[in-house]
Amino acid sequence: MSTHDLAVADPATGCKSTTSCGTSRPAADPEIAEKIANHPCYSAEAHQYYARMHVAVAPGCNIQCNYCNRKFDCANESRPGVTSALLTPEDALAKVKLVATEIKQMSVLGIAGPGDPLANPKPTFRTMELVARDCPDIKLCLSTNGLRLPEFADRIADLGVDHVTITINMTDPEVGERIYPWVVYKGRRYTGREASKILSEQQLEGLAALTERKVLCKVNSVLIPGINDEHLVEVSKTVKDLGAFLHNVMPLVSAPEHGTHFGLTGQRGPSPQELKLLQDRCEEHDGAEMNMMRHCRQCRSDAVGLLGEDRGDEFSPETYQGREIVYDLAGRQAAHEEIERWRSEVAATRDTLNISTGAPVPGSRTLPTGPGAGLVQVEVAAARPAETVLVAVATKGSGVVNQHFGHAGEFWIYEAGPGWARLVQTRDVDRYCTGPSECDEEESKLDRTLEMLADCAAVLCSKIGPAPKEALAEAGIEPVEIYDLIDKAVAEVGGRIIANRAPAEVGTP
Repeated sequence: MSTHDLAVADPATGCKSTTSCGTSRPAADPEIAEKIANHPCYSAEAHQYYARMHVAVAPGCNIQCNYCNRKFDCANESRPGVTSALLTPEDALAKVKLVATEIKQMSVLGIAGPGDPLANPKPTFRTMELVARDCPDIKLCLSTNGLRLPEFADRIADLGVDHVTITINMTDPEVGERIYPWVVYKGRRYTGREASKILSEQQLEGLAALTERKVLCKVNSVLIPGINDEHLVEVSKTVKDLGAFLHNVMPLVSAPEHGTHFGLTGQRGPSPQELKLLQDRCEEHDGAEMNMMRHCRQCRSDAVGLLGEDRGDEFSPETYQGREIVYDLAGRQAAHEEIERWRSEVAATRDTLNISTGAPVPGSRTLPTGPGAGLVQVEVAAARPAETVLVAVATKGSGVVNQHFGHAGEFWIYEAGPGWARLVQTRDVDRYCTGPSECDEEESKLDRTLEMLADCAAVLCSKIGPAPKEALAEAGIEPVEIYDLIDKAVAEVGGRIIANRAPAEVGTP
């Protein structure tokens, strides 16, 4: 496939587990495969092609987390619990119809706050009812702390909500009391260990109830060094046994300017390397052997667009309030067909070159589908090479290395080796270039980027200037200018680096 073909075929500008998550061929179970096929959070491959949007219709919350400070007017912050405006269900529907018509690769609507959707059941479920009525091709999704989840499990399933994310940071109340100052349950406020005990019991009961109803569940856990870092492997084991499909271990966001308890008391977040190590432990055979999400961006409550981008400013209230918006279902279907055609071409090229992305192959691995519900057969990933290196990629999506080094606000980190290209992490950086002539003066930004990529053997990008190219080379990171399929480029570069290393060097970053 030529680079010209890549350019004209690109339909959209803009975690791979060793089991079924994020692979180029999803789980063997056809029902699960259909549910994750175009969900950007549940499939790492899909997130390169499909967009999501969140609507902020749920202001109140029934628990307090030491890492959370909900603000309704923080347009410049990108973190959970933040939104620029609250919406009514009717305004949310209008905004969904406009966004889905303008951004046709948008496939999922999520309600994630800024409080807890199930602490605000009336606007949450009203919004979902309206969207299900007028936008039948959009998947419905919600994120919850789980405190009221058992109460609403039937309602969620009856509405056709296929995907629910539950934030579970602990299963041990002794750990939990360091994370949660209080919860409000059935009209009463609880504090300390008792609060965490109630929260954990409700979360696990709700998870079990949803998996029994065949709702696909993702568990989010915030990694808080010194508090729950050692405990999260046990959390991963527990939620897997209860039928969770995916575990997303996220880094604590604790900048002091956010005004959170952890931020103001100096609780640090994990480094990217610490995060990856914990994710690896949850995934590997001596941990939980759990499907791990590796591509989370910790989105705002009003996020719009592909993961890693935010186009919310394009859809201010005046663009949809009081307007009659025609939902372009036919146009969306045509756009999704083009995306799938391109994905098929990428997969065919990958298969021809015999490149594995951690994709499953026939095997005997089984996963629980819920308490007492038996096991479902899945496929086991192709064997990982004995030696790999980490490779960073600058991309705007669509499975292609297609971004200038200086324009990247994040790098995708791949495990690379002969015939192997597996996404294991994304890392945010400050854009090195802010304009055509303003790339070489931001040395502090470049230094921070070099530190962020210090464990990588190479960086792949479509273009790179002379100053960062020289700085990368001096840091022992090979800069590679290339425009090609990510999987192909990563496997080739990783394989070459490993082949050219002395035996003692192989296996080191």
